[in-house]
Order: sequence, then structure tokens, then C-alpha cells
Amino acid sequence: MKLNRSTDMALRIAMLTAASPGRTTVDELAVQLALPRNHVAKVVQRLQRLGVLVTIRGRAGGVVFAEEATALTVGAMVRAFEGDDEVVDCDRPACPLLPACRLRGELRRAQDAFLDVLDQVRLGDLVAGSAGPVLLALGGRPV
Repeated sequence: MKLNRSTDMALRIAMLTAASPGRTTVDELAVQLALPRNHVAKVVQRLQRLGVLVTIRGRAGGVVFAEEATALTVGAMVRAFEGDDEVVDCDRPACPLLPACRLRGELRRAQDAFLDVLDQVRLGDLVAGSAGPVLLALGGRPV
């Protein structure tokens, strides 16, 4: 299963903001992660609605990682951004093999296994220990 660009960006933004000791801006995130600013802004909005980020308006505004989001699983984030669609769409156009096909069930089983593994990883786990400072250093932010 390949994650879409927004999911990838959301996970990176969540990790970087979780590792950061203070607030950051959308512009800073875009530069640190080498991502387009407009896309970062859209993903930040979605993360705020999901409760992953807290946004602060105004001149000294920015975003901070929501403390309670450390317990959110990577699987939940992936589902929030990817939805529950199957890996392949056998219905549009209707596949003539569908009545006797076993592949659809196996692909669903593989997708479920993929998400089950991600359900065991919390966002807080991704920045625990020395990982947080390393992420900040790689993102171009001083530790």
C-alpha cells in the first residue's frame, strides 16, 4: 500500500511538531520539510481538526503539537487521511473476474495487516528518546 502525499506530509508534520519544544509556523514547517507551503497549510488545517495540532492565531501565532495527540496511533492518522477504501476498486469498471476472484479478499487482508501494525505505533513513540532531537536536526532546526 502506498500512502498518498497528504498522509506522508501529515506524518512528517506531526513528528516534527511533536519533537519541537515550542510553536512553529506553516512557513517554517514548509522550509524544514522541503514541502510546498500551500500544501503544508492544508494539511495543518486537517491535523488541527483531528486534534493533532493546536493552532494559535495572530502575530505570535503558529502551531504546536497537541499533548493528547501523543497517544494517537499512526494507523488512526493513516485512516483519517486515506479513508477506508480498498487497495483496488473492483466495481468501477466492474471486473468480469469478480464472481470467482479471491484476490480482493487477500488484498483486504493485507491492507488490514498493514494498518494493524500501524495501530501499534503511537505518535509519541516516533519522537521518544533521542529521536526527537535527531528529527529537529534533520529538519534544519537547531536542537
